[in-house]
Amino acid sequence: MRLRIQRVCPYRGLYLADTPRPDCSTCEGNGGTSYDYGDHNGEYAGTEWEPCTCWDNTRCWLVLPLPRLPRALRRTPPGGYSDEPPF
Repeated sequence: MRLRIQRVCPYRGLYLADTPRPDCSTCEGNGGTSYDYGDHNGEYAGTEWEPCTCWDNTRCWLVLPLPRLPRALRRTPPGGYSDEPPF
């Protein structure tokens, strides 16, 4: 297992997460393969991404929970924000 530190926003924390194997011959260390596909007219319709078996992107462990800002600091200042320079 190759670990990296990752910040996950909805749960506000630092996590150790698995990374793709850099010497994988299938995905060449990208973690998967992307390919373009078209509709019935042959026009570009999007890109699909197929994950590789060399890693599991759902495997992660919480290392450090990040605190939330107090409600008073999350609000807009009383007068709102100004576009004028401070001088």
